[in-house]
Amino acid sequence: MRLSDFHSHVGQGEFTECLSGRSRGHVRRAQAKRDNHPGSAIVGLRIQADAHHHLIVPDNPIIPYIEGDGIGREIWAAAEPVIHAAVDKAFQGMKKIEFLELLFGETSFHTSDQRLEEDVLSRIREYRVAIKGPLATPVGRGIRSLDARIRQGLDLHTCIRPLRYYPPVPSPVKHPEKVDIVVFRENTEDLYAGIEWDARSDEARSLINILKSRMNCSISDTCAIGIKPISQEGTRRLVIRAVQYALDHDRASVTLMHKGDIMKYTEGGFRKWGYRAAVETFGDRVLTEEQLWSGYEGVVPQGRVVIKDRLADMMFAQMLLGPEQFDVIACPNLNGDYISDAVAAQVGGLGISPGANIGDECAVFEPTHGTAPDIAGKDMANPCAIILSGATMLDHLGWTSAAVLIRKGVAGALASGKVTRDLASNIPGGEAVSCSQFGRNIVAQIKAANL
Repeated sequence: MRLSDFHSHVGQGEFTECLSGRSRGHVRRAQAKRDNHPGSAIVGLRIQADAHHHLIVPDNPIIPYIEGDGIGREIWAAAEPVIHAAVDKAFQGMKKIEFLELLFGETSFHTSDQRLEEDVLSRIREYRVAIKGPLATPVGRGIRSLDARIRQGLDLHTCIRPLRYYPPVPSPVKHPEKVDIVVFRENTEDLYAGIEWDARSDEARSLINILKSRMNCSISDTCAIGIKPISQEGTRRLVIRAVQYALDHDRASVTLMHKGDIMKYTEGGFRKWGYRAAVETFGDRVLTEEQLWSGYEGVVPQGRVVIKDRLADMMFAQMLLGPEQFDVIACPNLNGDYISDAVAAQVGGLGISPGANIGDECAVFEPTHGTAPDIAGKDMANPCAIILSGATMLDHLGWTSAAVLIRKGVAGALASGKVTRDLASNIPGGEAVSCSQFGRNIVAQIKAANL
């Protein structure tokens, strides 16, 4: 059901929300759903949080979803039954997610003459956890990325990208199985903050004049200007979350990726503040590389994490030559974008790469690929990324057993060789199946899996 002209009722500890469409097209679609399920309504409870932002998850949480643009509708249609199957099997029918559809992106634009509805963001804040498909951003000046508007509007300051290999997915490297890392990328600062001005604009000229006259900088009058903000508080919250994740998931190390040898005060600051945050927050649960080798002969003690740093350019080389030396990577926004996509290529591409954007108040889970409009509506898209994003979402809820089942299901479906067209052509003996069929194959794998 859809977020438009909603009516809600709260009583006896239970939350029921029944939604209908706004435009004629929406009324028809919503009516068709009601006709198939007479009297249907979304019945469930809101996720709550305690004073420390720890989630309090009911057995039937309401989780908003956004289909997305392009291939969004078909990959979500494949993903939703997979998530339901995993939750049902893991908890023997005792838990269930109630999904609530929100309109966003091109869908919202075409149906309500409003590209971005502010109540969508307020609903995500209200329910605390959401999952979405890819969103298109129109080409042209003055229209900022819709994904960026979600991240910044909800202060989703940490992007998390789990990256691992699923055989027999084709890879350009010899040993993709050595890759099993999680990238923590700062999500609101750096050059991606969007603070920039066109060449020869009044704003650029003003800044150039200040840089020349007050700071004795040599800079051409024809330059475009961008600002690279990196804050101590932004670095601190990212690194603390990365180290806590490493401790919680038995990861051996957290690597601070930076280019502080050149950008000494921004990325150099990231390195300095990152080390400080780790030591001040976790004490003797973290070790530097020097402490590891001088006191433990290079063997990480149980329950402790090594904090280290690498220059960004060196990191790309080491990721190809020895990816097994990395567990968790924490980095500023731009570096995080680069390294996560590069590592995704090592394990088979963005089609199997999940993502999460997490803040203090709420979290949004999403695939990292685009809308692929050239194949939209053809039932041939690869749904792995949004399905694995669903697994990451279940981890976030604390429903780890269901998340494990999804990953087992994806691994089993891929290993069968019956995969979507983008993968089948590069797998020896691979057989191309539709997006919807591939989703059904994953459900079958989940139902057959051992708990």
